[in-house]
Amino acid sequence: MRIGLTYDLRSEYLAQGYTEEETAEFDREETVDRIDAALTDLGYRTDRIGNVRALVERLAGGDRWDLVFNICEGLAGGARESQVPAVLEAYGIPVTFADASVMALCMNKAWSKLVVLNAGVPTPQHAVVSNVADIRNVRLPMPVFVKPIGEGTGKGTDAASIVHDRQALDTQCRKLLERFRQPVLVETFLSGREFTVGIIGGGAEARVLGTLEIVLRSGAEANVYSYVNKEDCEKLVDYRLVSPRRDPLVGRVEQVALAAWQALGCRDAGRIDLRCNDHDRPNFIEANPLAGLHPEHSDLPMIATRVGMSYVDLIRNIVVSASQRIVSTNGKTKCA
Repeated sequence: MRIGLTYDLRSEYLAQGYTEEETAEFDREETVDRIDAALTDLGYRTDRIGNVRALVERLAGGDRWDLVFNICEGLAGGARESQVPAVLEAYGIPVTFADASVMALCMNKAWSKLVVLNAGVPTPQHAVVSNVADIRNVRLPMPVFVKPIGEGTGKGTDAASIVHDRQALDTQCRKLLERFRQPVLVETFLSGREFTVGIIGGGAEARVLGTLEIVLRSGAEANVYSYVNKEDCEKLVDYRLVSPRRDPLVGRVEQVALAAWQALGCRDAGRIDLRCNDHDRPNFIEANPLAGLHPEHSDLPMIATRVGMSYVDLIRNIVVSASQRIVSTNGKTKCA
């Protein structure tokens, strides 16, 4: 099987003048090298494509693949993670991870909260501030947590994201509206333990891979898994593998995570982030249907390593899951 690789290299965008923060979600060469090596070890033929523009050029030139292993985060737009899947869907080429509609859904933190809430999954009360006039309509009890509606890697979050009064709410919302040019999500602040749950597969076949508790060290920005804390996680964050066998709360966390994953329609592999309230009730925070795959620094491979799954086996599981969507017609492959 011939597998194409699509990706956004951080170094390429930095060379074009984009900032460290603007490229925070993009990948290092090492990640692409390791994915490529894992696929080769598994017996697949690989073809490095690059970003969405390179993909469009290759498709226009007539290139095709049995499957595309996609880790493109996209550069701009509220549906930027959907761009590569959407293009490939138009050509009938199967792609790893969520489809274009699910990528767009999960990119918008408010939309994904509404979907999981409708499925009976607990999530904090929230309001959406699309413009300055909306700030006065926020009626949530303090404290609240304020963040951009469509960013990852903690972008736009810091100690000031935890808001305790109306004046601070106004200040923080105005700052984020101006800086990120997108709506702001305001949600009830949860002061309990924080977790990220790795999940393999999709639908009824989805299963929990493992769970890490996020514990901030002294010196970290307090009470928030922020951009700074994530970028310097080796110094500021402890990732503790936790298990339902030793901690009953973890069992409830994993149940909520799996229910959210299935409600959103995620597939192949990824993560669900959760935080508990004052009464140890796990709440859905956000979904990561296109989780980072750096072998040492990304949460999903870290979970795999902690539970005894090698990086190659993690990639194997992803490809096996995605391969179920390949159908053959007259010797040609297309997505199911």
